[in-house]
Amino acid sequence: MTDLIKRTTLMVRDAERAAEWYAYVFGMTRWLDTPFTLSGIGLAAGGKGDRTHLVIMRCVDPVVGMIGLLQWLDPPMPAPAELPRRVVFGAPIFVVASDDAKGACTRARSLGSHIHAEPYDWSFTNPDGGVKKMLGATFFDLDGYFYEVNQQL
Repeated sequence: MTDLIKRTTLMVRDAERAAEWYAYVFGMTRWLDTPFTLSGIGLAAGGKGDRTHLVIMRCVDPVVGMIGLLQWLDPPMPAPAELPRRVVFGAPIFVVASDDAKGACTRARSLGSHIHAEPYDWSFTNPDGGVKKMLGATFFDLDGYFYEVNQQL
């Protein structure tokens, strides 16, 4: 089997603001920035003729780990009145390997993100039995998506 999950697309309130957050917090770069009109066939959201704006951000890998930021322009997609502060069924948990977990947390806070856990030490046992020591931090992006950022010590 050759299937590969290469991107996750998130519904956002403001694609430009979200792209700036991902660039600043994680150092991602813009791979694609395009408006498009929905066909009404493939996406289980919105409807035929809806105008949207899609920005795709990428990290260092040119194939996997991309984040799509999809904003409804016309008609606008209503956002929840309050953003989540807990992870619930159906919501993703994004795990980021970083060389600066503390810095990512600081940058996220400076842009208004809700910080769930300040940087903390933790460890886990590998499948081969070895122990890896980590520094982690957890926070939500500006649209309520949850991130676990880990740095190997």
